[in-house]
Amino acid sequence: MPNPITDIPAAASDRALAHFSALLEFETDCWDTHAALEAARASDAPADFVVLDVRAPALFEAGHVPGAQNLPHGKMTARRMAEFPAGITFVVYCAGPHCNGADKAAVRLARLGLPVKRMIGGVTGWIDEGFALASGA
Repeated sequence: MPNPITDIPAAASDRALAHFSALLEFETDCWDTHAALEAARASDAPADFVVLDVRAPALFEAGHVPGAQNLPHGKMTARRMAEFPAGITFVVYCAGPHCNGADKAAVRLARLGLPVKRMIGGVTGWIDEGFALASGA
C-alpha cells in the first residue's frame, strides 16, 4: 500500500545533517527569540541582535514583539542600516507563515552584507507560543 511518508526515502543522515544545520543558520524561532530578548533585558551587556518587524507601521502599532523596531523592508537602505552597530545580527519577522515580508527583508539585508535570520512563525507564531505583544509606536 502506498505511503506518502516512506514512498520517497528519507535523505541520508549526512545530507539531513547538512540541511537541518543550514536551516539554523538562516532561521530562529519565536521561543528562542523570546529567550534571547529576556536574557538581553536581564543582563547589563548590550544585545548582539536587533529584532525588526517589517510590517506596515499601523500593523506594528497594533501589536508587535516587545523590543522590536519597525522597519519595513522597502526602507532598508545602506544609509538606514548604517545607523545600527557594526556586526549586529538582524532578526526579521512579519505577520506569519502566510507572509513573505520577512523573506524580502532578509534578502535586502543579505544584499547589504548584513547578518540576518528570519524568525519563523512571525506574529502568528509569537501568539501561538503564548507570548504577549506590545502595542504603540
